[in-house]
Amino acid sequence: MWLEDYKYKQMAYTINKTDGSVIATITDGTVDNTTSVQLFGKSFSGFGEGLNENLVKLLENSAGTSAPSAPLTGELWMDTAVGQLKVYNGSAFEPTGGAKSQSTAPTSPGAGDLWHDSDDDQLYVYTGSAFQLVGPVYTAGQTLSGWQIETLASSGGNKVVSSMYAGNTRVAILSKEDFTPSVTQSGFAAVKAGITLNSTLGAVFDGTNTQASFIDVSGTSNTSGTVIAGGNFLRTDAGIIIGDAQELTVTVSSNDVTVAQTSQDKDLKFTVNDGGVTKTPLTLTGADGGIDLVGDLTITGNLNVSGAYNYTSSEIVQHSDTFLKVNAGGSEADAGLIVETADTDDARLFYDVSENRWSAGENQTYSKLLLFSDMTDDGDTNKGTKPLTTDASTGDLKVTTLTLNAVGTAITTSNTALTTAATIGQVATYGLQWGGSLKTVSTSDPSGGSDGDFWFKYEA
Repeated sequence: MWLEDYKYKQMAYTINKTDGSVIATITDGTVDNTTSVQLFGKSFSGFGEGLNENLVKLLENSAGTSAPSAPLTGELWMDTAVGQLKVYNGSAFEPTGGAKSQSTAPTSPGAGDLWHDSDDDQLYVYTGSAFQLVGPVYTAGQTLSGWQIETLASSGGNKVVSSMYAGNTRVAILSKEDFTPSVTQSGFAAVKAGITLNSTLGAVFDGTNTQASFIDVSGTSNTSGTVIAGGNFLRTDAGIIIGDAQELTVTVSSNDVTVAQTSQDKDLKFTVNDGGVTKTPLTLTGADGGIDLVGDLTITGNLNVSGAYNYTSSEIVQHSDTFLKVNAGGSEADAGLIVETADTDDARLFYDVSENRWSAGENQTYSKLLLFSDMTDDGDTNKGTKPLTTDASTGDLKVTTLTLNAVGTAITTSNTALTTAATIGQVATYGLQWGGSLKTVSTSDPSGGSDGDFWFKYEA
């Protein structure tokens, strides 16, 4: 009987796991340390202290910087080195929640495990076959890039927008409505419905879409072979056409560019903003094909006019220059001033090249203008070469020999009523013919005669 009782008392403990497998067999009076906790056999004398330590380990989940040496699958361990609770998956401890933060991906991960890449500051999730990036889409070195949802204040209330960043610079704002931010946003004084680009970057949309493909044709080129972007939009053959009635056209022919107003008798006007007032300094008039200029005209270079000059103002044409040059750059030719009259060739004052003198006249009869240098006060010395003037000192006319031609007809006794001026020779002839016959001048009185006759008598 005693032996049977003793045999029963010496039976070992068999310790099973949840799945029924045996983890240890413990004989009486011994302790098993094959797991993270102590397993006691029957009648182990120090089991009280060990049991309490087991309970403490369970409370703190084996907290420490080193993992339990003999963990069981499903065992928890508080890794105090990283402040993270981990669970043993049968081969390694892995985080039970949150992400494992380290520079390289964890080994032996399970589906759903999170990993924080400490180098790039990005979060990944394990899909069962690989770590998939959760976010952000940019690394720490790339700085803020991609779309970010933001709220911007405005006078009309807060506006939710999507901002596109590249290298921590906001490139564009996507909005469903127009608004003006009440807080200054660099490059975005106003936000439009749709996509607004940052004005400080000079950003533009570039690329091709379905409709743009009909505009931008890389194979279109001009007559010189230069490829033209948008060849189907600005046709190289038809040019540019503007207006509801296609009034304005810009065309090219033989490399000549033509800007045309095609509506009949309509003008082509060029306007400017002068201090807030719209003015039209230049008009190409369709009714008469003329050019109307309003305002001052400044010409740098030569003004060449092939037609007539018409001055409609009642004022006299004025020039501030002291000389007016005609026939500039031309070969020598008669030139001057013409006044229109009823005569042939009108009236003219001109420089006669053949005479090297100024001439004047009308009806094709012209005379040289008399210069003071052409005159002389000594008619005897310069006779036959220059006109006379009075003597500069005495005012007398100095002539050594003076010949006068006869004026009128000879004076006879029968034409006493003749009133034309007589020459000295006529008077002398008349004196010899008093009484109607030729007389001889002598010291004696002549005989005969009529009342009023006179004679010459000289003394012996």
